[in-house]
Amino acid sequence: MEILGIDIGGSSLKGALVDVRNGELKTLTHRIPTPADRKPEGIAKAVKEMVAHFDYKGVVGCGFPTIVKNGYCKHEGNLSKDWVDMNVDALFEETTGLKFTVINDADAAGLAEVQFGAGRNLDGFILMITIGTGLGSGAYLRGELIPNFELGQIPYKQFEKIEDWAASSIKTEEGLSYKEWGKRFNVFLQYIEKILNPDTILIGGGISNDWNKFEKHLHTRVKLIPAELRNDSGILGAAIAAHHKYSG
Repeated sequence: MEILGIDIGGSSLKGALVDVRNGELKTLTHRIPTPADRKPEGIAKAVKEMVAHFDYKGVVGCGFPTIVKNGYCKHEGNLSKDWVDMNVDALFEETTGLKFTVINDADAAGLAEVQFGAGRNLDGFILMITIGTGLGSGAYLRGELIPNFELGQIPYKQFEKIEDWAASSIKTEEGLSYKEWGKRFNVFLQYIEKILNPDTILIGGGISNDWNKFEKHLHTRVKLIPAELRNDSGILGAAIAAHHKYSG
């Protein structure tokens, strides 16, 4: 069964058709720039453009970069405040005429990793951290998703949220070396370790492709494992979530 998965990020929307039975992308990933104002109308239009690119008519899974409860956005995250309390499922369904399952993007990435990637043979309490424009997080207990862990929102010193100090976008903006940025990210990981004491932390997001450049700067008692599916995980997990919703 092939389902369209869309991953909405701070810089772009990515989409592909996914074979949800084996966790494989069946098409090349298509990218559309995220509208600069990150408001509902523009992003909904980009989602419609993504659907049209694949000439797709089925159910759609979508990873969304902030808290989503029962289809409703509960925090603006790195988007516009216009999203707060909006029914994202309904907006995308009205715009495209298709059925949508919208979940937190890090939750989606973790679903894919737990089912088909680095976490498929792991048990216990697993956290997935996605590093990008912000710091996304997904939590899984014995393979079951605990939705909407927003660990990047932890306040830190003068920063309203720690992702404003330790995301990979900050590394780029401030021209930090991997050592400099790795020390910041390690502070974040140590907070997570102290508060939640997970069994394993999976590290994903685009910068995880450079795992060997910053791994040595991370020091935790919890086992750290780089994600296997890398940039595909959000797309895969979104499609898996839609499959779970509409097949059961």
